[in-house]
Amino acid sequence: MQQAMTNGQTSSKDIVITLLERISRYDQSGIHINSILKINPEALPIAEALDTERDQQGTRGPLHGIPIIIKDNIDTNDKMHTSAGSVALKDHYASQEAFVVKQFRQAGAIILGKANLTEWANFMTEGMPNGYSSRGGQVLNPYGPGAFDVGGSSSGSAAAVASQFAAGGIGTETSGSILSPASSNAVVGLKPTVGLISRTGIIPIAHSQDTAGPITRTVHDAALLLEVLTGIDESDPATKIAETKLPQDYTSSLHSNALEDARIGIDRSYLESLSEEENKVIDQAMQDIIQQGGEIIDVNIREKTRDSSVLFHEFKNGLNAYLADCSSHLPVHSLQELIEFNNSHADLTLKYGQTLLTASEEKSGHLTELEYIRDRLDDIKYSQEEGIDRVVKEHNLDALLFANNLGAGIAAMAGYPSITVPAGFTAPEGKPVGLTLTSTAFQESKLLSLAYAYEQARGTTIHPPRLSGYVE
Repeated sequence: MQQAMTNGQTSSKDIVITLLERISRYDQSGIHINSILKINPEALPIAEALDTERDQQGTRGPLHGIPIIIKDNIDTNDKMHTSAGSVALKDHYASQEAFVVKQFRQAGAIILGKANLTEWANFMTEGMPNGYSSRGGQVLNPYGPGAFDVGGSSSGSAAAVASQFAAGGIGTETSGSILSPASSNAVVGLKPTVGLISRTGIIPIAHSQDTAGPITRTVHDAALLLEVLTGIDESDPATKIAETKLPQDYTSSLHSNALEDARIGIDRSYLESLSEEENKVIDQAMQDIIQQGGEIIDVNIREKTRDSSVLFHEFKNGLNAYLADCSSHLPVHSLQELIEFNNSHADLTLKYGQTLLTASEEKSGHLTELEYIRDRLDDIKYSQEEGIDRVVKEHNLDALLFANNLGAGIAAMAGYPSITVPAGFTAPEGKPVGLTLTSTAFQESKLLSLAYAYEQARGTTIHPPRLSGYVE
């Protein structure tokens, strides 16, 4: 898109018009992917202004005039709501913008719209389908609408990118919420190290695990978006940890020969839940890595066996703080009020219940309980020093290999980065399967390079077979 605009073959305005027409044909009618909650009413004027700026002053960078979709739990200070998919926040317009949104705007990207998601980023209830929200309904997987799981909770962002409704998207992850929908929709998803990207202006689940991250159609595009998303935010102390870890250019780390002599660890117990056809795809992916000069090493990852209470404690603490700052006209300003609102509007809000909300409300939200402190320290111990760090050091690994989002939990507890890239499709159904690579803190450059080398060896993503008229 950027090259075409540079060459004068198209404009940002024309691209936005094309994408809006495509959304009208496939997202809100036709197949009805239902990935978009709201279109930015200012998208076209912004595109025209950026076209004028390009003509008069040149571009701000590789994202100048590029349309991006963002998950609807990320604040924008414009004419788009931030609802987390909840009817309770359908009239919530944030007074401040998320740090990541500011970064995008400064880079010249166009926020094309807000993406549907699994309500409250999939921390509302047990048994809710991935991609469902009371605000937006059910997101469908473009590779098998109504047949294949769309993944969650950043389902709208991933389905929109897969359907080519935007050049790229932003999701958020607490545990699997980028990796799951990205692998389910045959796109690239990068879950960064916690602290690499600011959490300011993102409706929280758990401050110890929350992060935003790019969802794109190629690894190169993921690197471009990551460069824009990172930065030191004075309002988020976690970004100070990353201050000395930020490379100037993530795209410079992309090398097609990165798999040569790479040591990739796999714990095959994580593959036991896959179907026979899914295992065939992952087996082929490992063979592809070996053919590129990499080595597959069998390892044993010892995960924490006892359930953790951390998300429940941190969710109440974080959500109460977020809702307390919302406008007075809204019906909810605490988790308790949200639960009561849902009970009062059960026909609209409680199709699948709210068991996780009520379980969180039972906690104090003060983060002083012995249960919370014990579980948080155990999470760190078993996911970092006795988990990923131990295995990587013991076997001198460059990364760990998982299928789809099956290893998301241990990386989430550790706050460590993962990237998923399309590995192929099951036969004969055509269900997408993702290859996911995980490493230690702030190893995004290495993971991007390994994923890029694999992507180049495997070939580019196949377009969703049920859609047509792709934007090239």
